[in-house]
Amino acid sequence: MVDYNHYEILKVNPNASQAEIKQAYRRQVKLFHPDSNQDTADKEHIIRINAAYEVLGDTQTRLNYDQQLKNASQKLNSRQQRTASAQRHYQATRKTGKDADDQIEEWLRLVYQPVNRFLGSILHSLEEQIDELAADPFDDELLDEFQDYLTSCRDDLKQAQITFRSLPNPPSLARTAAHLYYSLNQVADGLEELAYFPLNYDEHYLHTGQELFRIATRLHYEAQASVK
Repeated sequence: MVDYNHYEILKVNPNASQAEIKQAYRRQVKLFHPDSNQDTADKEHIIRINAAYEVLGDTQTRLNYDQQLKNASQKLNSRQQRTASAQRHYQATRKTGKDADDQIEEWLRLVYQPVNRFLGSILHSLEEQIDELAADPFDDELLDEFQDYLTSCRDDLKQAQITFRSLPNPPSLARTAAHLYYSLNQVADGLEELAYFPLNYDEHYLHTGQELFRIATRLHYEAQASVK
């Protein structure tokens, strides 16, 4: 599913007045509606235009939408900052005085293996939880169970993050460590998205959470492949 920016669809500035938005809506409809312009007619785009105006044409729904855009921008900035922090972390990693083979064995045993188990447990459990919730997303008991599941996942994630930070990775396993690091971050973002669903029943949060988990799963598999 493709997400569209309503302001871009109507070709207006986010600071546009309500009158300007209304004018832009009429202009776009006239341009793409088959009854008014056969040369540029686009029924799919008309649907997007109507959806955009339904949101931006009302002051309150527009305010809500603006807040969603702001939140999305903040999340992107936060992820970029974490990426920069991760890069600094791996650049700062130094070989300890231990023998390289002993260092690798220790990190695999004390960091990689437990983090690998935590990630596997979290990532492989989501599909079943979503299937159970799909039986009736508005059932209070199912929602309570889903929230309990998210709490359990957050506890496991916290333990995985603590374990990951407990010991510097050997330089030769920097690639493995990076995949684990980014997988943990994707899981954290995914759990944050999933936690919004019980608050407003918006399935967008479920879909976004599942997509983030899929990315985390791919990174997890790459981490596993890099140590074989």
